[in-house]
Amino acid sequence: MTVWAQNYDPFHHQLLSTLVAAVPVVVLLGAIAVFHLRSHIAALLGLTLALGLAIWVCGMPADAAAATALYGAAFGLFPIGWIILNVMFLYQLTVERGLFAILRDSLARVAPDARVQLILIAFAFGAFLEGMAGFGAPVAITAAILIQLGFKPLHASGLALIANTAPVAFGSLGIPITTLEQVTGLDARQVSAMVGRQLPLFSLLIPFWLVVTFSGWRGLRDVWPAALTAGLAFAVPQFLVSNLHGPWLVDIVAGGCAIAATVALLRVWRPRNPMILREDGELCPAGIGGRSGPADPAPPRGEVVRAWMPWAFLTVLILAWGLPQTKSALDGIHAPKFPVPNLHLRVQRIPPVAPDGAAPETAEFKLNYLSATGTGILAAALLAGFAMGCTPGAMLRTYGRTLWRVRWSLWTIMAMLALGNVTKFSGTDATLGLALARTGWLYPFFGTMLGWLGVALTGSDTASNVLFGGLQKITSEQLGVSPVLMGAANSSGGVMGKMVDAQSIVVASTATNWYGHEGAILRFVFWHSLALAALMGCLVYGQAYVPPFNWMVVR
Repeated sequence: MTVWAQNYDPFHHQLLSTLVAAVPVVVLLGAIAVFHLRSHIAALLGLTLALGLAIWVCGMPADAAAATALYGAAFGLFPIGWIILNVMFLYQLTVERGLFAILRDSLARVAPDARVQLILIAFAFGAFLEGMAGFGAPVAITAAILIQLGFKPLHASGLALIANTAPVAFGSLGIPITTLEQVTGLDARQVSAMVGRQLPLFSLLIPFWLVVTFSGWRGLRDVWPAALTAGLAFAVPQFLVSNLHGPWLVDIVAGGCAIAATVALLRVWRPRNPMILREDGELCPAGIGGRSGPADPAPPRGEVVRAWMPWAFLTVLILAWGLPQTKSALDGIHAPKFPVPNLHLRVQRIPPVAPDGAAPETAEFKLNYLSATGTGILAAALLAGFAMGCTPGAMLRTYGRTLWRVRWSLWTIMAMLALGNVTKFSGTDATLGLALARTGWLYPFFGTMLGWLGVALTGSDTASNVLFGGLQKITSEQLGVSPVLMGAANSSGGVMGKMVDAQSIVVASTATNWYGHEGAILRFVFWHSLALAALMGCLVYGQAYVPPFNWMVVR
């Protein structure tokens, strides 16, 4: 089978080629944010345009382009859709058994103030979950909890997305960074240390950013001790573990420290002017009839334990499933891998995106259904279901209702991943990346924005590192900038794109039962995403050239 070489300048005019390559992404985002099309329709529209560009502009063989789309759709369904389906199944079980309401009230008693709830759940607990699972699970779980606490769907979705930034580079036991090592040869420990000298500054900032976004500067005035405590308790361990140990346990340790420190603070401190949520989701002073501070007597301790039990099962099993030893053992039982027909080893990346003589792109679908994170979540849900007294028939009916509820979300995620795969294998993503790589001495800033673009396109910091890691290394070496710095910048800048990628937005809208309002969520988070990415770009630029920031670079 003939190997097809990518063409990054099909019009022999860099500006024109870049503008045309951007069309599917611009149409996708515009259809969602401006024209308010349902996200699955917008995704299909963007996918159609991407396929047209791949075949008739880039010259990609039609059978390879079709295989690329099917490969992406399959990956969207498994493992990503598998995670979302089973998280929502667990959530639905707890709702139907009345335990989620008890969990909500217990959280409201630990942290009666809605702003502190946001810090504790969206930031600290979400970071802990990111360290174990990733792939949308933290957003799905924390957004579902926030909506039950009384947050508006827009706030529950958007704020969960903003919070899920600082931990992403070390998510799923450090997979983004270990994957970067595989594709570039950069040492994972060095990249981990470099990311650990970039993200902690933002980890300290994010809790403050969340509160100001939700309640304004006046709202921050009362709860800044909680924001500072959570931020420091996360940022300091994030720096230490990433520099002294490596990328594997950063989020689990830092997220656990942030949770413990925030809860400990609440035992000795409360906001001077506590704010709770009214039934309509608006903030109001405590005592004026909100739902975040229940006035009813506390339920028996046994009921509270039962309410937290499903989430304890989830935490333990996701942690166990994420261990390399567990994954290896389960994959050893059965984990078939299928080369994708008409695509595997058929597409060749060329310089400057890949070095001369690089092997053709692999395209293998791994059906590791035993070791997949979603399977661990399903096991937790089944254990919790039996512990809650559910019969197998009742759980099967709940699973069917959950599948029906998330059906359009699954279709959307499949279409989004198909679109991302087509842009990757056709080379149009590299065309966009090369435009940022041609910025000369400004490259450290725009190289960081390249990581942001990669995650916004693919929905994954891991995929962005696969996509642009080689380009970052080659370009930085040509410009005399540290490859470790720019490899880290691809991950650190990429985390800010996590809140605007269509896959994450669909996950958030599904978790809050607000599917069809993805445009509103995108408009809510877009400028936050861009501003944080630009700030990260400024930091990386300083680390490349400006004392004393350049002393932070790993040598």
